[in-house]
Amino acid sequence: METFILKLIVTPVLIGVASLAGRRWGQAVSGWLVGLPLTSGPIAWFVALDHGVGFAAATAVGALAAAIAEAAFCLAYAYTARRAPWPLCLVTACVAFTAMAVGLRLLTLPVIPVAAIVFATLAIALRAMPAGSESRATPPPRWDLPLRMVTATLVVVAITEAAPALGPRLSGVLGAFPVYAAILTVFGHRSGAASATQVLRGLLLGLFGFAGFFLVLALLIERAGLALAFAGAIATTLAIQAMSLIAVLRTPKALGAIGP
Repeated sequence: METFILKLIVTPVLIGVASLAGRRWGQAVSGWLVGLPLTSGPIAWFVALDHGVGFAAATAVGALAAAIAEAAFCLAYAYTARRAPWPLCLVTACVAFTAMAVGLRLLTLPVIPVAAIVFATLAIALRAMPAGSESRATPPPRWDLPLRMVTATLVVVAITEAAPALGPRLSGVLGAFPVYAAILTVFGHRSGAASATQVLRGLLLGLFGFAGFFLVLALLIERAGLALAFAGAIATTLAIQAMSLIAVLRTPKALGAIGP
């Protein structure tokens, strides 16, 4: 019961803070922010509390590998957006993510080779993203922020409660589905494909920190315990995110602010 209450409190607070910060500083920054493990991190914590550190370690490897599926999501949406409206783009990106996630279930390599593949994939995807500068976005409706918070909470609760049936790898992959990035991208797309692309480019840069988080977590959680593993993972993520923020701020028009 205590962990369930924590899920209902921690998750919407995290997503609310990230959404407001992204709204203040722009499309690319909002994508970069949701690259943080704001959903999958709490999922890993609650999974460890509910099912043990061994299960959580395997979940962390699944989440780490899922960054590849997120890269597929970004590329599929960005290239489809050059010719199609957002509903078709979103469907195409979700299909790309799902197909890659299904394939990742067959990936049984140790965590270090998986991490090497993930970082290489993110670097390639970032270079392959289509170019596009950001235009000023339309102010989001009032229900936007509550919807994000409710959606985030539902995802965290659903995946953690279903974790025993899904298994650790699939739990990690599904926990990494870019729900918030999808919402931000669709709203950005209202101002044009270039704005949507900026969100996705920011997400790809943020995923380096995401991958660092789950690499450290997978390596430490069984050896050092829950608290130290998460402390190390968070410190690693913040260090990587600080470096990737420089790249975000150098993106042309990356800081075109979203209206309040």
